[in-house]
Amino acid sequence: MQRRHSQGEMDPLYGICHYLITVIFDSVFRGEIAGLENVPKDGPFLVAANHASHLDPPIIGCHVPRQMAFFARKTLWNGKIATWWMDGIGSIPVDRDGGSDVKAIKNVLRTLQAGKAITLFPEGTRSLDGNLQPAKSGVGMIACRTQVAVVPARIFNSHIAFGREGGLRLGTRVSIVYGKPLQPADYDDPKAGKERYQLASEKIMAAIAKLKEPKTVIV
Repeated sequence: MQRRHSQGEMDPLYGICHYLITVIFDSVFRGEIAGLENVPKDGPFLVAANHASHLDPPIIGCHVPRQMAFFARKTLWNGKIATWWMDGIGSIPVDRDGGSDVKAIKNVLRTLQAGKAITLFPEGTRSLDGNLQPAKSGVGMIACRTQVAVVPARIFNSHIAFGREGGLRLGTRVSIVYGKPLQPADYDDPKAGKERYQLASEKIMAAIAKLKEPKTVIV
């Protein structure tokens, strides 16, 4: 299992959460982490991953040695403490109930311009059984508009650890593989017209699908 943590370079609250979640993951789930050498050491980028559990964002974030930002339903900003915490860890509020996401896009651009990274889920919603779902156009739109590298990532067994229709199962081995970054030329075809963003999402999803589960080392 590879480790390259640098909490000291993160905002204080994010760094504390990063450390604590890493300790919890290593103690409770203890899966294999592969491909961290593929994560850029500097500059903005996106991590695009499959999605099957509420555990996915913190699990991805605690292993990437860079400060990450995540989308979250704007209704979670529902109180002083919740708002303080969501803002403190750099979450980006998004309207998932049909409203305009112009503000969310501006926050994405601002986050990337600050040299930070963002985690996105091309499927848009959690899978019931861990199988990959068709990609939606949202991730392709963000990738094409920002023209940054996209690191494909695949999470294995998070649907077993804490799926949509099951309780928390401690001791489940959850593993993650980070693939080689996709550059804009790899996913973006400006000549694709109306299908540009959807095709970009599908290319990113295909890169995720190619990632294989690492062999588990029992210690």
